[in-house]
Amino acid sequence: MIQQQLGEAFAARYGERPAWLVRAPGRVNLIGEHTDYNDGFVMPIAIDRAVWLALRPTGGRQVTITSLDMNERAAFELEELHHGQQGWLEYVKGVAWALQEQGYALAGWEGVMAGDVPIGAGLSSSAAVEMAAARAFAAVAPFDWHPVTMARIGQAAENRWMGVNSGIMDQLISAAAEADHALLIDCRSLETEAIRLPTGTAVVILDTDTRRGLVDSAYNERRRQCERAAAFFEADALRDVDLATLKARGTALDEPVRKRARHVITENRRVLQAKAAMGQDDAQRLGRLLDASHRSLRDDFEVSSPALDLMVALAQAHEACYGARMTGAGFGGCAVALVRGDAASVETFIHQVGAAYQEQLDLTPDLFVCRAAQGTSLLPGSQ
Repeated sequence: MIQQQLGEAFAARYGERPAWLVRAPGRVNLIGEHTDYNDGFVMPIAIDRAVWLALRPTGGRQVTITSLDMNERAAFELEELHHGQQGWLEYVKGVAWALQEQGYALAGWEGVMAGDVPIGAGLSSSAAVEMAAARAFAAVAPFDWHPVTMARIGQAAENRWMGVNSGIMDQLISAAAEADHALLIDCRSLETEAIRLPTGTAVVILDTDTRRGLVDSAYNERRRQCERAAAFFEADALRDVDLATLKARGTALDEPVRKRARHVITENRRVLQAKAAMGQDDAQRLGRLLDASHRSLRDDFEVSSPALDLMVALAQAHEACYGARMTGAGFGGCAVALVRGDAASVETFIHQVGAAYQEQLDLTPDLFVCRAAQGTSLLPGSQ
């Protein structure tokens, strides 16, 4: 168990139990991809894989962290925040920078960090690190923990320190998730609504064993294309443009820009339709929406990959599957599937889809059921 391992590692290094344990979950986005930075709607789930941080205050102004996963120990001074090599410490440093930019008085701490969120898989390991760091700073300083505010801090770290123009979904679901629920997020107002999955279903994450780097990918290009489309329609964001307007006036746009806009506009509509399907306990309809989302991401937003397309096709063809789609920024990483929730169906689905994928691509996928988890939490270190 990670938290036990973490407590023991902390005690071995510092000779005592940590003052606190922080847990910040990763996430899988059920539906609503590339809509968040267009002020649209998303419906993620916090997963039961997380970044854990054991820590104690130092009374000084230095932050020192040992990453068990990376087998590295690193430190920085709160008064002297400078960019270093792009790595795990930069996410912590970026949160410290964003907090101080907003006027928070921070204090130093030392800790040990570990997690089981796959890195680079589209499950928001970076947002989990950011929220774990923010929760740690809030405990040590101390200051009040407000999930939406801290999600904004994490987004600022991602955008302005790390240079990735992401939306706020990843940080907000990690900070504010409710156990056993998906969270419908309005990315303009940041209002949220917890929604249960259809009865008798399970969410399976399908890790393709392929990875991508956001900064080096076409992510920022896609964002710029969306902004160009919104400006063409004289809208604040593509959230404000409907499909009829796109069809009537969109022919004047360059084809790639028009296709990006079509994905965002139709994906927003699919998220709201998914909410309705879940409210009616309609797994079949929800599954069809997942399938349609993947087609749109593949053909209009063009952020899928051969590995993702194969994984999704194998999942969709399985009798236990209601629907499946790629999830995350794209170009590699994970897909997500909604399947029948009984143990036999889940086990068969995972075994058969995983084996077929491995046979065709000679890659080793990781398929696992995820339970919708609680958002970022602070526990006493004695646990």
